Parts: sequence; structure tokens; C-alpha cells
Amino acid sequence: MNNETTESRKSLRGSKGEYLVLLQFALMLGFVVLPVYPQLSGTELFEKLTIMRWTALALFTSCALIFGAFGSYAIRKFLTPLPYPTEDNQLITTGIYSIVRHPLYSGLLFAAFGWSVYSMSISHFILTGIATLFFSYKASREEQWLKDRHPEYTDYTRRVKKFIPWVY
Repeated sequence: MNNETTESRKSLRGSKGEYLVLLQFALMLGFVVLPVYPQLSGTELFEKLTIMRWTALALFTSCALIFGAFGSYAIRKFLTPLPYPTEDNQLITTGIYSIVRHPLYSGLLFAAFGWSVYSMSISHFILTGIATLFFSYKASREEQWLKDRHPEYTDYTRRVKKFIPWVY
């Protein structure tokens, strides 16, 4: 059996995280189509909190864009939809990667949290919590592969938080 056939069969088993990518897209689609619950728009509370809601949305969306853009740019040569590192992968620990280990996941979570606050949607807060658990699992799988490839990754995980700078 040639190497290409073996790689193709590994992909069908999800050995490089293919199923995680499918679950991620399902979560993202679910977030978009999930109804805002409870529907508070037009209520007095919703109106009173307008400035706070817009401020939170602007702050978290800005963080999401910064983390996503700088994270994507830093790993642009090795970027793949799969969590499994590319063969020519190099460990990046500078720039945004010196602040968090998974800025692309952070960006998605910041955007989701910002929308949840803006819309005051408990349903979206719950799904953001589920997404945090999912990305934590996905990041752990990715990190195991990175530790196998880069022995210095273990020390990096002790110094740099996973998603939220200096917190988590």
C-alpha cells in the first residue's frame, strides 16, 4: 500500500482532526442560526443597557479581529483548517503567540461572547460556554501533536495561557 493511500485512509478515520473541524463548523453555524432567547429587544432594560451592550460588542469584536488577524498572519505559512500540524510546521511563540497559545480560537470565542452580551441572549451565552469546552478539547488534542513534534512546547504551555491572556 503506498503512502498516499495510507494518508487517505487516515483522513477518513479523522486522525488529523477532521471530525473536530466538522464539529467546529457545526457549532459556528448553530451560533448563527440560534434564536436570541430571551428576546429582550424593545424592553426598557434592553434600552437602558444600550451603551454597555455596544461597548462590549465593540471591545470583544476588536479583540476577536486582532487575535484572528495577528494569529493568522503569524502562522500563515503553516495555516490549515486541521488541528494536526503540517509536516514543515515551525513553533511560533512570538507576537500574539507570546500572549495566548490559540489566538484563532480566542478570536472566535471573543466574537461569540461579544454578540451574547450585545443581544443579551442566554441561549448564545450557553452556546459560547459549549464552544469554550469544545475549543479547549480541540486545543488539547492539537497541543499533544505539537508536543510530539516540538519538545519545547511543554515549557511554552507553562508560560503562556491557552485563550485569555494571563487568565486562561
